[in-house]
Amino acid sequence: MASEVTHEKQQLHELVDRLAPSQVHAVRDLLQGLLDPVSRAIARAPMDDEPLTTEEAQALDEAREWLKHHPPIPHEQVLAELGITQEEIENYKEPA
Repeated sequence: MASEVTHEKQQLHELVDRLAPSQVHAVRDLLQGLLDPVSRAIARAPMDDEPLTTEEAQALDEAREWLKHHPPIPHEQVLAELGITQEEIENYKEPA
């Protein structure tokens, strides 16, 4: 059994070594998601099937209308305006 796992891990290493640079980030995120219990719980959570409230539907309509007349704001720009980085978000820990 242990030798099978070792062999499978070697195969994984070989596959990772063959990835295109543009694929490395996606595979890393996938593996982190598999190892993170919160990510696994979110992935297994049922879809939110509650109907939208009137206020939520109106907010979505307003956002869609705004996007018809304005370019979307990139995530990186929003973070920069808030003075935070993506790395800070990914490494954030709740205060104890």
